[in-house]
Amino acid sequence: MTIHTDLGYIEITQEVIADIAGYAASSCFGVKGMTVRSVSDGLAHILRLENQRRGVKVREAEDGGVNIDLHIAVEHGINITSVCRSMIQEVRYHVERLTGVDVKNIDIYVESIRTD
Repeated sequence: MTIHTDLGYIEITQEVIADIAGYAASSCFGVKGMTVRSVSDGLAHILRLENQRRGVKVREAEDGGVNIDLHIAVEHGINITSVCRSMIQEVRYHVERLTGVDVKNIDIYVESIRTD
């Protein structure tokens, strides 16, 4: 993602945006962590803090912004809709504030519900 300014160009990689989005999503109430689906057994596994970007997919939108997919595990007994709404606002706020990149769309995939 390249941003043009009066002084030159700023290049922001998709990995940086994924790190910001993963951190913001993981800090939301009711979220147990980012997940990745295992190829060998097909189960969703919670990622450690240093690997959170693997649970985030960032794609450039046609009109200049980014689209973000989040794969998460949520806590048992919480309202998933409320958690997802809160997460969308939080991720959009942090990515736009820290990078200046417009977030066009955020899709959330709840891969697992955890009780521990």
